[in-house]
Amino acid sequence: MNRWEYALLACLFVLGLTLGYFLPRNVSEEPDTVYQVSTIDALLLGSYEGVVSFAEVRRHGDFGIATFDSLDGEMVAVDGQFFQVKADGSVIPVSDTMTTPFATVTYFSPDLSFFLPHASNFTEFSSLTTSRLPSRNLFYAVRIRGELPYVKARSIPRQEKPYIRLVDAAATQSVFEFENTTGTVVGFYTPEMAEGLNVPGYHLHYLSADRTEGGHIIDFRLENATVELDTIPRFIMDIPPQGSFLGLDLSENLSSELTIVEQGSPS
Repeated sequence: MNRWEYALLACLFVLGLTLGYFLPRNVSEEPDTVYQVSTIDALLLGSYEGVVSFAEVRRHGDFGIATFDSLDGEMVAVDGQFFQVKADGSVIPVSDTMTTPFATVTYFSPDLSFFLPHASNFTEFSSLTTSRLPSRNLFYAVRIRGELPYVKARSIPRQEKPYIRLVDAAATQSVFEFENTTGTVVGFYTPEMAEGLNVPGYHLHYLSADRTEGGHIIDFRLENATVELDTIPRFIMDIPPQGSFLGLDLSENLSSELTIVEQGSPS
């Protein structure tokens, strides 16, 4: 091979590296990754502008939870299907053009599962499931299927500018109580080290098997449930490049407000 052929091969190699860097990657080939839009603290402070389209979110996962532009309801993604649970209780498919201020998704592939015969409430579920985690310092996607004698869920209605803090917006939430229902619980376990980025512990949403009921889970009971966990050691996040996020003071400790919001009992 002469020097011109070597030079041509070198050019082609460099071109290949360049194209590989700049062209969109097939993110489905990157398993065990949590993809997130913005931070939970930004949402708590009222940063509700949709900054990423669901067309983009779908590129990063087929399973997960989110909210919508102006905090318009709760999103649940199951088996690649994305649904919006609105404050009036209706459940509708999510279009690619809709946007989100906060989302957490992954490509779900369970690494371990266990049978949970009974959990009387969210607290008991959390304790029993955490005892099964290989480590509390990793992220986990959580999927639960089985009998749900009781689910207490919520959805927050669309907000108007100027946006108020999430703890105040949650005061207008709609609360739904479902009895003897079947469906899928979708969510994530976030380690304590990621406080401020996402909800430490379990953040779960619900979608009924017939896709007519759902929401952010405030409390629930489980019977004869299968809990599946996907261990996720990699975390990536899109930080909003514009809008209210840029002016937020994210140094504030918002843990007390987050507790109120997650427990569904705003002051």
